[in-house]
Amino acid sequence: MLRTIHCGDLGRERDGQRVTLCGWVHSRRDHGGLIFIDLRDRRGLVQVVFNPELAPDAHAAAERFRSEWVIQVSGDVRVRPEGTLNPALDTGEIEVAAADVTVLNESKTPPFEIADEDLEVDELLRMKFRYLDLRRPKMQQTLTLRHKVVKYIRDFLDERGFLEIETPILIKSTPEGARDYLVPSRLYPGRFYALPQSPQQLKQLLMVAGMDKYFQIARCFRDEDPRADRQPEHTQLDLEMSFVEQDDVLELIEELYTSMIETLTPEKRLVKPFTRLTYREAMDRFATDKPDLRFDLEMADLTDIAAASQFRVFSSAASRGEIVKGFGVPGAGSYARRQLDELVELAKTRGAQGLVYIALDPSAPSLDDLTADHVRSPAARFLSLDEIRAIAARVDAGPGDLALIAAGPPKTANVVLSALRGEMGRRLKLADPDELRFAFVVDFPLFEWNEDEARWDAMHHAFSMPNDATIKYLESDPGKVIANLYDLVCNGEECASGSVRVRSRSLQERIFEVLGYSKEQVGQRFSQILDAFEYGAPPHGGIASGIDRLVMILTGADNIRDVIAFPKTQNAIDPLFEAPDHVEESQLKELRVSISE
Repeated sequence: MLRTIHCGDLGRERDGQRVTLCGWVHSRRDHGGLIFIDLRDRRGLVQVVFNPELAPDAHAAAERFRSEWVIQVSGDVRVRPEGTLNPALDTGEIEVAAADVTVLNESKTPPFEIADEDLEVDELLRMKFRYLDLRRPKMQQTLTLRHKVVKYIRDFLDERGFLEIETPILIKSTPEGARDYLVPSRLYPGRFYALPQSPQQLKQLLMVAGMDKYFQIARCFRDEDPRADRQPEHTQLDLEMSFVEQDDVLELIEELYTSMIETLTPEKRLVKPFTRLTYREAMDRFATDKPDLRFDLEMADLTDIAAASQFRVFSSAASRGEIVKGFGVPGAGSYARRQLDELVELAKTRGAQGLVYIALDPSAPSLDDLTADHVRSPAARFLSLDEIRAIAARVDAGPGDLALIAAGPPKTANVVLSALRGEMGRRLKLADPDELRFAFVVDFPLFEWNEDEARWDAMHHAFSMPNDATIKYLESDPGKVIANLYDLVCNGEECASGSVRVRSRSLQERIFEVLGYSKEQVGQRFSQILDAFEYGAPPHGGIASGIDRLVMILTGADNIRDVIAFPKTQNAIDPLFEAPDHVEESQLKELRVSISE
């Protein structure tokens, strides 16, 4: 080895030892006689001192050093003199007195500063030069944590009898959910493999095969439209168990997450046990199925008040069977018009026609003593003071507070209110960034109505078991069918999703029929799993947990790209390799594929 120890592993206990280090020049300081170099490798930084009286050749070489040069240094570890300790560094109590140095490679001037982590660098530039961006200590710490998370998962599940089994990357296209990435076959022209969106059918087949407890750190691919929190490819913990019920899966995952977080990120404040909410409770209270529970701002249904109102925006929505819903924001009643207009614009970006706000002046003695002068609202002239008092009381708003109200179809109104709740949580700094509030959301509907295409879609996927109480509505009223479906959410992010699975061919075919698949389509796309169900499929269930999202939450990263070594941009472009790209005409000809302009 060219080195005897890593830079970040040096401490006071090495005082007097001769060591050889290798790394990158993080920074250089010339103090007239002495030259100080901060040398960096993956483990950390250490200060190296070049003294012309002790090592003139090494000092002369150090005069040429520039940022990001790769060097090898041999020297003696010594405790720093009093007054020169650096508590900001793990190695801040010691330094290395250079005796010999070798330049292993020089570097051009980087396109952005590696040493200054606080410097804002354009994300596209960072991704184009990702191999330089990954040298930054924060990125290296993130990827190190990611490695530890995956290793912890493997060890945890191995100790509990799970087998790690790899499933194919090249499979059959079975469109459901997002679009598949297709791979043309050279040997079978006109036919295509697909990259898996998840190993869903494969892990169920492993349960039929008697594997009992399976897991995989799986790569999954989804050709989705661009979204800030999604990538074309992602990594997930995929897990399946036989002879289990819903609680068995949830208890295992809670134990895994709790022990992993307490071991790897003890600085985080983990609230336990994990909260459990039904889907309906989550939507009613927080207007979303992935609520951030670190703060309140709970919703209130105002439809009954709206139905009796003379305000046509409210009364018309109620008469159409839509909802009127809102929440109170403490201390925001003094918001300026500009701030209120920003909230209206946010609501419009989420699909609303507008937003009704009611700002209550802090000078009002109480709700009972409210006058028109205490109220600012675009609906003030259409609502009586009694109605304003009733709305304020319902959303738990008093003098000095703000009520935000949306009216419309439930799906749209909830999306709007959820976005507003998150925005107010950020503006008022209501959420503790070091707190982790996990919750299981259970009892999801199996189906949701697709208004654009006038058909039923699976809310998660088609392989989830309906619960016993609602399976009777499968054909007559699919919207009433509740499934043994569950999500794990944390701080407003979905972390994992799973279900107890269907294991009967006849029931699975009934579900496919509700989803509008013909018998021919079912036979073509799903025959492998339906045939397997006829050979003794055990009760089974599982969950898939996003590794990228989990590491994002644990590190407090702003976006998912900061926890992936080589991510795509938000527009699914790889700036480093300039992918996707054109391929040679000869390759297309060999595959018998032509491009239609």
